[in-house]
Amino acid sequence: MMLFEWEAPGPYRVAFSTRLGGVSEGPYESLNLGLLTGDEPERVRENRQRLAEGVGADAARATMAMQVHGAQVLRADERGVASPGVEFQRCDGLWTDEPGAGIMLIAADCLPIALCAADGSARVAVLHAGWKGLLAGIVEAGVGSLGEARVAAAVGPAIGRCCYEVDDEVREPFRKRFGEEVLHGRNVDLRAAADLALLEAGVATVEHVDLCTSCRPDLFFSHRRDRGVTGRQGVVARVA
Repeated sequence: MMLFEWEAPGPYRVAFSTRLGGVSEGPYESLNLGLLTGDEPERVRENRQRLAEGVGADAARATMAMQVHGAQVLRADERGVASPGVEFQRCDGLWTDEPGAGIMLIAADCLPIALCAADGSARVAVLHAGWKGLLAGIVEAGVGSLGEARVAAAVGPAIGRCCYEVDDEVREPFRKRFGEEVLHGRNVDLRAAADLALLEAGVATVEHVDLCTSCRPDLFFSHRRDRGVTGRQGVVARVA
């Protein structure tokens, strides 16, 4: 399994996954984390268990979410990520302060973001931030979920400004919210927008895995590149 681990400032294990190291086949090869794809569910559950275990989390206590491209961040309720029939919380962010209980979210071009309290209070959050979520305030909600702590952040692989061409429905709201610096012709820079939102929310330390999911089919799934027939990578975190 190939992971990009973040050396978060505190008692945490945080990693961004790639498509490598799982059991799925075909367009979902191999570490596909998305159940709402054409992949076999039992393979997805095995992949999720592998990823949880990759950071030392108990898959039976780890939590995912039914992502809705909004701005709600909820406390993880430890439903498990590998059991069939689990109904996940509907949100785009999760946080926990429970040692060993992992939290996990998925993406196929959107930004996976990890946040942690950097003042010793041991609280970590993960966010799924697409264009709708960034405009709705998912970053601000995620930072707020960590209370009054000093917050550090890491932003994982996502579609880059090189590949993210959009229409005026997306481009103009980004211009109004984040300014001209996130626009590059007909393309939007989601990563730059997230940086600005994190700065505005008081996050002074932001690290990046600055890789484009669309440009790297060897490492990542991409909804846009693969025309929807693809898997999902993600972010996983736990309090040690």
